[in-house]
Amino acid sequence: MEESEDSKTTKKCKPQTRSFRAKNCNPHNYQYHYHHQLYHHHHSNTTRFNGFYYQNQYQNYPALLPLPQTIPFQIAPPPLLSHYQHFSTKPHLQKPLFSNATPPLATSSENKASVLALTNAPAALDQQSLLPPRRKKDGRRVAIVLPQTLVVARRPDCGGVEGPVISLLANHFLVKFDPLQRIFQYDVEISPSPSKDVARLLKQKLVEDNLNLLSGARPAYDGRKNLYSPLEFQANKLEFYIGLPITTGKLGGENGDIKQKNKLFRINIKLVSNLDGKALTKYLSKEGDDWVPIPQDYLHALDVVLRESSTEKCIPVGRSLYSNSMGGTTDLGGGAIGLRGFFQSLRPTQQGLALNLDFSVTAFHESIGVIPYLQKRLESLSDLSQRKTRGLTEEEKKDVEKDLRNIRIFVCHRETVQRYRVFGLTKDTTENLWFPDRDGKILRVVNYFKDQYNYDIQFRNLPCLQISRSKPCYLPMELCMVCEGQKFLGKLSDDQTAKLLKMSCQRPKERKAIIDEVMTGPVGPTSGNQAKEFDLQVSTEMTRLSGRILQPPKLKLGDGGHVRDLTPTRRDRHWNLMDSHVFEGTRIGRWALISFGGTADQKANIPKFINQLTQRCEQLGIFLNKNTVISPQFEPMHVLNNVNILESKLKSIHRAASNSLQLLICVMEKKHRGYGDLKRIAETSVGVVSQCCLYSNLAKLSSQFLANLALKINAKVGGCTVALFNSLPSQIPQLFSLDEPVIFMGADVTHPHPLDDSSPSIAAVVGSVNWPAANKYVSRMRSQTHRQEIIHDLAAMVGEILDDFRCRLSELPKRIIFFRDGVSETQFYKVLEEELQAIKLACSRFPNYKPPITFAVVQKRHHTRLFPNDTIPSTRNQSIDENVPPGTVVDTVITHPKEFDFYLCSHWGVKGTSRPTHYHVLWDENRFTSDEFQKLVYNLCYTFVRCTKPVSLVPPAYYAHLAAYRGRLYLERFDSTISNRHSTTISRAAPPKAAPLPNLSENVKNLMFYC
Repeated sequence: MEESEDSKTTKKCKPQTRSFRAKNCNPHNYQYHYHHQLYHHHHSNTTRFNGFYYQNQYQNYPALLPLPQTIPFQIAPPPLLSHYQHFSTKPHLQKPLFSNATPPLATSSENKASVLALTNAPAALDQQSLLPPRRKKDGRRVAIVLPQTLVVARRPDCGGVEGPVISLLANHFLVKFDPLQRIFQYDVEISPSPSKDVARLLKQKLVEDNLNLLSGARPAYDGRKNLYSPLEFQANKLEFYIGLPITTGKLGGENGDIKQKNKLFRINIKLVSNLDGKALTKYLSKEGDDWVPIPQDYLHALDVVLRESSTEKCIPVGRSLYSNSMGGTTDLGGGAIGLRGFFQSLRPTQQGLALNLDFSVTAFHESIGVIPYLQKRLESLSDLSQRKTRGLTEEEKKDVEKDLRNIRIFVCHRETVQRYRVFGLTKDTTENLWFPDRDGKILRVVNYFKDQYNYDIQFRNLPCLQISRSKPCYLPMELCMVCEGQKFLGKLSDDQTAKLLKMSCQRPKERKAIIDEVMTGPVGPTSGNQAKEFDLQVSTEMTRLSGRILQPPKLKLGDGGHVRDLTPTRRDRHWNLMDSHVFEGTRIGRWALISFGGTADQKANIPKFINQLTQRCEQLGIFLNKNTVISPQFEPMHVLNNVNILESKLKSIHRAASNSLQLLICVMEKKHRGYGDLKRIAETSVGVVSQCCLYSNLAKLSSQFLANLALKINAKVGGCTVALFNSLPSQIPQLFSLDEPVIFMGADVTHPHPLDDSSPSIAAVVGSVNWPAANKYVSRMRSQTHRQEIIHDLAAMVGEILDDFRCRLSELPKRIIFFRDGVSETQFYKVLEEELQAIKLACSRFPNYKPPITFAVVQKRHHTRLFPNDTIPSTRNQSIDENVPPGTVVDTVITHPKEFDFYLCSHWGVKGTSRPTHYHVLWDENRFTSDEFQKLVYNLCYTFVRCTKPVSLVPPAYYAHLAAYRGRLYLERFDSTISNRHSTTISRAAPPKAAPLPNLSENVKNLMFYC
C-alpha cells in the first residue's frame, strides 16, 4: 500500500587537480600557468540519500572554490563554423595527459576539442617551450615546440591607489589553522541507505557507543560519505551495527496498538586519506610558488568541521542553514513560509583563510495537511474543505499535480518515520481506486483504510497521491502532511516575493548585528566544540580593511543642441534632467497606442497621458509627435490570451502606419502573461519596438514616471541618455586612443525555473558599436541545451557583432573587453577555456585580425558585504546605518591571494544593504593596471541608458542580462504547447533539443529594444 522513496544510487568520481608552474620573478609578468596533474578527492565519493524531515532533495554542496582545469593550449580541430569563418592553420593533436587507470573529471563531449590556439599572448608570457633539437632525415636540426599552456591573469600590482581611503568592515572572519594538524578522512558506507538526517543520528549514536574504537575523537560528518577525525581510529577498517528505534502502529481505532522496534543499519568505515594544512599554507602565502594548487580536499574537510554543529540544529539548504531561532517564520501566503538563516563558506583570501558569513532568507513549503496546503496554493480550491464531495476539473488536476510533484510527505493515520515523495496523482478518484495486496487479492482503497485503520475517507472524489514510480502505491490526500524543511522551488508570486524581500531587506547596521549574533550565538559556526577538536581558531570579529572611493566622472548632457557638462556631486551620485536634455534625443514621428482593459475613467485619461508624455519628451530633447498615426486602440484584456488575435491587431496598426511605425505604446489594466507574446510579436513579426505601462501608473502621471518612460523610449528607438565628458582615451591614455576603437562586450545565460527539466537555456551577447562614447549596443540571442552554462554559439554571435561594429565605424575594434555574467567560481576555468577560444575563432575569420582580449567575470550572487567602520574617526560622520558610498572599491585583504579581482560598489543602496559587484579578470592581454580597469568599469556604470544614476553592474553585462531575459520571454510563450505536452513528465534521460528563438525583425535587430 505504501512505499518509502527509492534510495539514490551511490555515485563515485575521481576528480583531477592541477598544479601551477611559476614563470619568472619579473614583477611585470603577472600571469601564471595552470598545468595538468592528477589529484584524488576522496571526499567527492558521495552518496545521495533520501530526504527525511529537513532534508532537501535538491541540496548539493558546491565546491568551495574552483579547481582550475588543465588546459593545454594548442591548435585543435575547431567546431563546426558558420559559412564566413576561415582557418589557415592545420590542426595538431596531443595525447591526453592522464593514464587510463586514473581518469579525470567527466566532461561533456564538447570539451574534447576545447583547446585554444593562442596566437597573440602577452609578450611577457612564455610563448614556447623548447626540447633539445633533433635532426631531420635531411640532416637539418629542428626544435620540438611544446604547446602553450593556459594563462590566467594574476594581479598586476599591489592594488589600486586612486581615490580617498575609507575604513570598512567585511563579513569575513579570519580562521587560523595549524598546518601540522592531521585530518584523517574516512569513507562511510551505510546499508540500507538512510536519509541524511537518519545518517546523522546513526553517526551520533556510533560515536557515543564506540569512543574507544574512535580513539576518543569526535569526528565531523558531512551526512554522506565522508567522516573527518583529528585522531586516527584504532583500525583502518571498522564495521558497526547500529539500531535506531522505529515507531509503527495504527491510529484511529480502539485496538490500534503502537509498537516500537529497532531498525538495524550496517556501517563500514575505511581510512582513505591523511590530510594536513601545509599545502593550504603555501597556497595562501603571497611569497609562495605560483604553481601550488588549491588543496580542495583539505578545504572541504575544514568546511565540514565548521558546519558540523550548525547542521545538527538547523535546516541545511545548499551552503546556507536556516533556523526558527533566528526570528521565527513569516507566512508568505500560498502554502509558503519564509525562514531566516545564514550562509557560510570558507574562502582563501589575502589575509589568510576566512569564513564568509552572511544573513540569508528563503522560502519553504508550509508543513500542513495536503488538503489545506492545496487550499492555500490554488485559489480555485480555497473552499475544498467545505465541499468534501467535489472533484477536480482537468485543469485543476494538472495544477494540483504540478504543485505537489516531488514534495515529500508523511502520513498521519499511523505513526512512522517513513517519508514519501509524490510522483503524481491517480487517474481515478479515491472512490474508484482498487489495488492488489501482497497475496494478489484486489482491494478497494476506501475499504482498506476502514478495515486496517478504522478511518472513513472523506474526500472520495479527489484522486490519491501516487508515491511510487513503477507500481500502484496510493495515499489519500487527507491523510498526508507536507514534511517540514523543504525549500520552496515553485515560482513565487509577486506578493510572496515582496514579503520575502521585506524579510531580507536589512539596513547595514541591522544586518551587521545579525551576522555578529550568529557568529557568537547558539547555532553559528563557533557554537560547538568541533573547531577546538581540530585546532581551529575562528575570529568572531569582522575583518577590518581599507577601501577607496573612486571619483565620479564628468558627464555630457544635451542642452538645446549644445553639449553641457555635469558632475554628479550628490552623495548618492544621482543627477537630474530638470534643466537639461538627453545627450542624443531621437525623433519619433510615427507611433501608436493600444490599450488592454481598463475602466471607462482610466481610458478617458489616455489623451491627457499622450499630451503630458509628449511635453515631457520635449523637455528632455526628445521629439515625440503629439498626434498618433491612428487614434488610440482600445481592446479588452482577453485579447492578450489569444496569440492569433493579438498578432492580427498589432499588424493592423502597423499597416495603418504604412508599415513604418517607429513605436507602439501599450497600456495594460494589470500585469498579464500575454506580455511575452506581445513583445515577441512586436519585435519578430511586426518589426516595431514597444513600451508597456500600467493604468495604475497613469493615475498620477508624475514627472519622474514620465521621465523614466521617455528615457526608455529614447534608448529603444536609438538615442542615448548620457555620455562621458572626458572620453575613455583621455582617461586611460596608456591603452586607449581616439583613432583605435575598442569594443565592450557582455554575455549572460539565463536558465529555466528549477522545476523545469526541459526548456532551453537562453544565451545573449551584446557589444558596443560606437567609439569613444561606447554607450550604444547591439545584441544577439540564442537558445541552447537545457541548463548549459557555456555559450554554444558564441563564435557566431561575436562574429556578427564584430560585423555590425565594422559597418558602423568602417573598421574592426583594436581591443576587445569582454564581461561575462552569471558564472560561478567552479565554472571559471571551463568558461575561460571554451569561450575565450570562441572569441578568438570569431576574430580569426577576419584576415590578420588578432586584437588583444580582456576576459572578466562579473558576479552579483555572492555573500561579501561591506560596512562603514564607525570606530574610525574619519568615518564617524557617516552613519553605520548607511551603505558604503558609490565608487567604493576593495582589492586587498578579502580578495584572492594572487589573482586579479576586486569588489566595486558603484551604486547607492537605497534599501537594505548594498551588494558590491565582484569583478574577476581571468584573461588580460591588454595589460590593465588595477587603477585603469577599476576606473574603466566605474565610468561605464554611469552610461546606462535607463536611468540618471550609476548602476550596480557594468552596462555590457547588464544589457546582456536584459537581452537574455527577453529571449526567455519569447520562448516561454512561443514554446508553450511543447511545455504543456511534457508537463506530466517526471524525469528524462536527456533534455530535448533546444527550440530556436524566433528571428528578430531587421527593423529592431540593431536597436536596444530590450531596455
